Amino acid sequence: MNFVVLRMVLAVAVSAVLSLTANAQAPYPNQGIRFIVPYAPGGLPDTVARIVGQHLQERIGQSVVIENRASGGAVLAVGALMGAPADGYTFLVTDGGIVSTNPALFKQLSYNPKDIVPLALLGRAPMFLAAHPDLPVSTLREFIDHVKARPSEINYGSSGVGSIHHLSMEALKAPLQLKMTHIPYRGTGQSVPALLGGHVQVLFAAYPSLAGAAESKKVKLLAQNGEGRWFQAPDVPAVSEVVSNFDLATIVGLFARPGVPQAAVDKITAEAIAAANSPAAQKQLRAAGIEPAGGNAEALGRALKREIDKVNEVVKNAGIEPQ
Repeated sequence: MNFVVLRMVLAVAVSAVLSLTANAQAPYPNQGIRFIVPYAPGGLPDTVARIVGQHLQERIGQSVVIENRASGGAVLAVGALMGAPADGYTFLVTDGGIVSTNPALFKQLSYNPKDIVPLALLGRAPMFLAAHPDLPVSTLREFIDHVKARPSEINYGSSGVGSIHHLSMEALKAPLQLKMTHIPYRGTGQSVPALLGGHVQVLFAAYPSLAGAAESKKVKLLAQNGEGRWFQAPDVPAVSEVVSNFDLATIVGLFARPGVPQAAVDKITAEAIAAANSPAAQKQLRAAGIEPAGGNAEALGRALKREIDKVNEVVKNAGIEPQ
């Protein structure tokens, strides 16, 4: 009997060792991927993360979980990324603010922007200037005249201090000498309902957050912050038609923490780009008002450089003092 028990124990031990060995040798990725998004659900980075994540998991055969860590300046999200193991299973999907905006707005950061590794450019989209239907304006020029006649009476919302939503409005205010009151929220999941409820009269937000409300006439789209007309709303003018050289369209990229094995970086980058470039993903992204990008790390780096230059210009011209 003891011999039989010993054989059983040995068999279980051998099986466990073989299982561990097989798992250790399994090709990457062999478990679920986590995409951290530093905004509440419903905004542009969240939409991109969910669409690309859906097609990525089909390609790699592993789940892709979206984890929303909304906070001012993306501090919580970056902290979660940096605190995760450097094993290639946790990534950040966000706009460029963590690299371009935060260094311009904050004297001290809890992270070094140079430590955040750009992997892939996933999408690009403008922010739309949306107004509550009770605001008696129908065009951007009417809005400008309305605000000038009522200094500091208009409240505008944003997805937080330093967000591209905030900076887009500041970039509009500065050259036109507009005076409005800023009401920051934690993501478009809060700011857009505030607009619909009349708590703020205007804001910049991504098309996915506004499309339904615009179609039902609950908001008015006055302009957008990208260069040229946008395919999803060709009747909505660009701010640049009134304010020259105005282009603050948002880029969304995939980022990693330092120390992730190069093989994992190469694999997830290639698969994420392929997922973003797939016909099904491109159809979904365009339907949400997002221009698919599917670019590599170099493309994301170039886009970030342009954004850094533009943000620094906006902060300087608007007289925003780093906090």
